[in-house]
Amino acid sequence: MPLFDHLSELRRRLTVSVAALVLAACGLYFVAPELIYILVRPILEYITKPEITPLLVNATSLHEHQVLNFSDVFGAFALRFKVSLVFALFVTSPVWIWQVLGFFNPALRPNERKWVIPTFFAAIALFCLGAVFCYLVILDPAFQWLIAQAEDVGHVLPFADAYVNTILLFEIGFGVAFELPLVVFYLTVFNIIPYKKLRASWRVVYVVLMVVSAVVTPDASPITMILMFAAMTALYEGSLFISRLVLRRRMARLEAEAEDGYKDESEDDAEGQ
Repeated sequence: MPLFDHLSELRRRLTVSVAALVLAACGLYFVAPELIYILVRPILEYITKPEITPLLVNATSLHEHQVLNFSDVFGAFALRFKVSLVFALFVTSPVWIWQVLGFFNPALRPNERKWVIPTFFAAIALFCLGAVFCYLVILDPAFQWLIAQAEDVGHVLPFADAYVNTILLFEIGFGVAFELPLVVFYLTVFNIIPYKKLRASWRVVYVVLMVVSAVVTPDASPITMILMFAAMTALYEGSLFISRLVLRRRMARLEAEAEDGYKDESEDDAEGQ
């Protein structure tokens, strides 16, 4: 398409994405206290008072027992807006990811377009998997280690914005990190980096994954880094295994086509003689 048609298409897709995001954020703003409770649920034992049983805490009692604090009068509004916006990004991810893929889809070759739908679902599934893994496995030991560092120094006051921001950073970091299989899969399948080279350079890759684990995790906890590294290593090896299966099928198909072509040429030569 001409340049202005591309710009018009981009504007249309951005409008759809932004409209979906704004509507979802406005709706989620009214249930933000419940969303905040869901976020802090794995670490309730580190923010509730000793006489409060974490299992009995809910979104209302978090306020009643004042286990979360704000540093200024605008803190509650800013936190509710931020939480609703982040959750809106998650909720509307199928919409804006589909709009992004739809914009670039015309530039792809026919044999590349067949990967659009699998990529769409795989990207969402992997991000959700990373967020769930962080929520169930990472948050508790991470906050336990962080709060333990203050035992001989002082008390950690549970400010709501700081705690929720840290949790959101963890969730987003692990969600993005779990997209690694998609990156590795396409690097090998499209032969940007040959499979054999990635397989032979596993030591370098592991070092890179360790560095990424240290950068992505918002705390300096060695426990968090090790868990992130273990998860990314498993995902990396799994993506290489899937790439190998795909490439093996492709090589088998190419060999079969080459063999059929050789047979056809032999038959033509026989008929010519």
